[in-house]
Amino acid sequence: MAPKKDFTQYRNSLFRHLDGIVTAPSAYELYCKGVTDYLLEKKKVALKDITKKFKANEGYLNVALHTLCSQGWLEQHIDNVNNAVTYKTNETSAFVFPLFQAYRDVVELLRLSTDYHYRRIDVPPFLTLESIVTKFKNNYDFPAPETALEKDLQHQILKHIEGIILGPTLVNLAMNGMFHKYFMQASFKSEEFHEDPKNFERLLDILAYFEIFEKSKNTYRFTEKGLFFAKRASAYGVTVSYIPTLRKLDDLIFGNATAAKEAGDGNKEGHVDRAMNVWGSGGAHSSYFKIVDQIIIDLFNKPLEQQPKGILDMGCGNGAFLTHLFEVIEHQTLRGRHLDEHPLILVGADYNDAALKITKANLIQADIWAKVVWGDIGDPDRLAQDLQEDYGVALGDLLNVRSFLDHNRIWKQPSMDLAHISASTGAFAYEGVRLSNNAVEASLAEHFKAWAPYTKKFGLLLIELHTVPPAVVAKNLGRSAVTAYNATHGYSDQYIVEAPIFEAVLDTIGLRKNDTLSRKFPDSELATVTVNLFGA
Repeated sequence: MAPKKDFTQYRNSLFRHLDGIVTAPSAYELYCKGVTDYLLEKKKVALKDITKKFKANEGYLNVALHTLCSQGWLEQHIDNVNNAVTYKTNETSAFVFPLFQAYRDVVELLRLSTDYHYRRIDVPPFLTLESIVTKFKNNYDFPAPETALEKDLQHQILKHIEGIILGPTLVNLAMNGMFHKYFMQASFKSEEFHEDPKNFERLLDILAYFEIFEKSKNTYRFTEKGLFFAKRASAYGVTVSYIPTLRKLDDLIFGNATAAKEAGDGNKEGHVDRAMNVWGSGGAHSSYFKIVDQIIIDLFNKPLEQQPKGILDMGCGNGAFLTHLFEVIEHQTLRGRHLDEHPLILVGADYNDAALKITKANLIQADIWAKVVWGDIGDPDRLAQDLQEDYGVALGDLLNVRSFLDHNRIWKQPSMDLAHISASTGAFAYEGVRLSNNAVEASLAEHFKAWAPYTKKFGLLLIELHTVPPAVVAKNLGRSAVTAYNATHGYSDQYIVEAPIFEAVLDTIGLRKNDTLSRKFPDSELATVTVNLFGA
């Protein structure tokens, strides 16, 4: 077992890897277009002026600059009264901006890999990967740092590059069975896993350099470090699933703002690998299930006549959350002992057909009967009508639950202005157009008002994702994945607001959280996830 100190270092690396997957392409596009030079020249400049100078799409340009702020390389000054954003260079900018050229190879790798199947070892992207690793071993020929700050900044860049080398590789290996307990517990040879053992061995050698494996002759074994990352490969999944979007940043920021979405063919989404996203999300959800358990146990231990008739999991993803809730109720509650006479109505709803198929398959495998239906998080009235007409189920008779979903609603312009000035520091956009933080907060309130009629009886159980002010993130590098969350969600038109703001919005519309049951992760100013039961 590796010492706890090592685990802390590994976790720090994982978070920095996630930073790198989104920061490298963002920073490189700004560098190539001359935005970073313009910032150094002006030192302090309004977002609207940068947008005009470079004929950019202001919303996605703001996301990219916000990303640099979260890494500590710029300062954001946001004025929500006048809906204005200004960016200012700091003590790191002049040194770090020229280093962005080192991102070129990994950005080209992300672009190149789109034409090749990730389950094969295709020669062009693989040769690029080997070239990157060779340069990495030589620290990209960075000049010797003269100060501790310069050393830290070079280390930061190298960790970002390392993240693009390792993150997508670990995800693809995990999704294809490489991290099965057989391989994790025993030595193995490349031919045991891959049909192209010669080239696959070259990939394993790269991973051995990063101490994921140790090699003895022609056999490999996981190191303690490797086991740490293998067991947490799903933590990379959601961020890596947005690489199709990150490949298109040149278009998104400086050209066609819908280029990523339009890359789909009707059967798949162009901006995200949805199957990978669902896989990664399922792994993330498991960390918060224990907090949800007690809420479910308390609710389904009440007298039977006071319990919900069932559960609606809106945005069911891969069905893991719904499966877990059923198992908790079946084995740990009063309701579980009376399912024959009081059957539990389970409904999994999702907007995405791929997620619905995965949910159906997983529920069948778990031997759980449920209704799996199409539903839009932004249109509860239609869902309520469909459930009533098709199944005779009243949406208000169910406990409404969802995990990491409300921020992913389709944008609707709010019908009324916010009654106060938003305190959010987020960067939000819809198809390239920057959205004011006031509008995003007002939209969130109207969104939950639409759900309020269906949550009066039994409440709304939410696991939700949040942003954190970039200045706070920059002071805590290696301790949070929020830079990755902000960028992937910002470029794909999703709206994660700070936890205090989120809870205040629901409170103003009469959905008050149960303080006894609420939790945030981590329990600090870096909170990016909350678990809450909201009720009237």
